[in-house]
Amino acid sequence: MALDDTTPRCTWPGEHADYIAYHDDEWGRPVRDDIRLFEKICLEGFQSGLSWLTILRKREAFRAGFAGFDFREVAGFGETDVERLLADKGIVRHQGKIRSTINNAQRAVELVAEAGSLAAFIWSFEPSAEARPDRFDRETLNTITMSDASKALSKALKKRGWSFVGPTTMYAFMQSVGIVNDHLDSCAFRAACERDRATFARPTL
Repeated sequence: MALDDTTPRCTWPGEHADYIAYHDDEWGRPVRDDIRLFEKICLEGFQSGLSWLTILRKREAFRAGFAGFDFREVAGFGETDVERLLADKGIVRHQGKIRSTINNAQRAVELVAEAGSLAAFIWSFEPSAEARPDRFDRETLNTITMSDASKALSKALKKRGWSFVGPTTMYAFMQSVGIVNDHLDSCAFRAACERDRATFARPTL
């Protein structure tokens, strides 16, 4: 598809080129790679109280600081790493969220042992088509900040000791990794994400 400034999109990327690229190429595309899923959960946690654009522009620094979000490596981080990350001006220096990421890495290792993969566990919370709205316009989507599925995922992760995984955060996560497709009906990328989801081989428990 040839794209130009008249391409219809969701409204939230505005005119920021990096935000538009994220919207067009990543947001809503199904993800099954465990490391990328872990990264998205952690970055959604860091985003709490901030804009996603702020996190997106710091993503490479986050990746450098957190070993590419390889949760097996992050699970071994200690106090020296916490101090290093608190001194890293490239990331959001929030001690609670830094410690949460290390904790969640440890819990991710345990979850892989339990479920086989993060992807298999997370995708088991994909909502049915019947549980989704009939229309995807701004008015409808503005009323949805969480869902029964995101509440269930949040509850399941919290039960396993994860933190910064509330139902609103988990809904944003589900949107970002294609578990739900919340592109507007009028967005040129909604159909592409639906095609990706239709051909996506869902991991199973």
